[in-house]
Amino acid sequence: MPPSIPSLLTVTLLLSFSLSLSKPAGRRRRELIVDYYAKSCPQVEQLIASLTSQHFKEAPVSGPATIRLFFHDCFVDGCDGSILIAAKAGSKELTEKDAEDNKELRGEGFEIVRQAKAVLESKCPGVVSCSDILAIAARDFVHLAGGPYYQVKKGRWDGKISIASRVKSNLPQSNSTVDQLIKLFSSKGLTINDLVVLSGAHTIGFAHCKEFVNRLYDFRGTKQPDPAIDPRLLKELRMSCPRFGGSADVVAPFDVTTPFLFDHAYYANLGAKMGLLASDQALFLDPRTKPLVQELGKDKQKFFQAFGVAMEKMGSIGVKRGRRHGEKRRDCSLHV
Repeated sequence: MPPSIPSLLTVTLLLSFSLSLSKPAGRRRRELIVDYYAKSCPQVEQLIASLTSQHFKEAPVSGPATIRLFFHDCFVDGCDGSILIAAKAGSKELTEKDAEDNKELRGEGFEIVRQAKAVLESKCPGVVSCSDILAIAARDFVHLAGGPYYQVKKGRWDGKISIASRVKSNLPQSNSTVDQLIKLFSSKGLTINDLVVLSGAHTIGFAHCKEFVNRLYDFRGTKQPDPAIDPRLLKELRMSCPRFGGSADVVAPFDVTTPFLFDHAYYANLGAKMGLLASDQALFLDPRTKPLVQELGKDKQKFFQAFGVAMEKMGSIGVKRGRRHGEKRRDCSLHV
């Protein structure tokens, strides 16, 4: 005899209830949320903001340094502060910080996290993770430089593992093709649109000559400059970055028009053949990415809105939750 409608409903409800019990305990509590520290450290954002605003006034380069640090952290094993860990004295095991691709990360980014952690440890000891501090500080600097203010979801724990050899394959390279960029971003759960939007972080900051010098003299082995670079920009960059014998400390701005302002000029520059890196200029040359580059170049508010959403998405990559997978470091440079 077939079961009645009420009995089917009862079975369905019981099944749903048993499935809910089988989910990992506390899963909801460990999701990233904006007010994660509402009770445990309610002043976390204000305390970090007081430091970021001070650093921005004294050394504006702190902004792009911290934003870049956040990107490099998230793309290698997730947003877990593992890039902050220093190798132990005398140890042959190098950390992410020691990797070749991270050696030119400026000290200002590390310093702002160190100072913020010290302040927070005095107010809320053992509560706020280094990875959350980095995420909040990066947002603060975006806003201080003229960019959008977006809410930062929190609840990350600090990663326990930091390995230098994992860095290169997980970071975009200055000469990456769009195919390579799409594949890398996809491996992080990010879309083509996320790639274009997050690349807009290059609206502020600088790159060393070695990151683009081949474009000026020998693009992809042609022994000629990149044809997709404005002749005036080519001439200026060659003056700063000779093919041989130049200073390794010389840098050029990603955004040659408004290098210290977080705006949407980066995209318009690509349309004018004034992108600094080959990987930047490639976004304007590829039919998959060009339409959005053009769109964002015309609409600053659309870029700002999209950037906040993309940063939240990137900030959720590979986050660690709970003591099994993470820790709360009291000194961000030292693994517990």
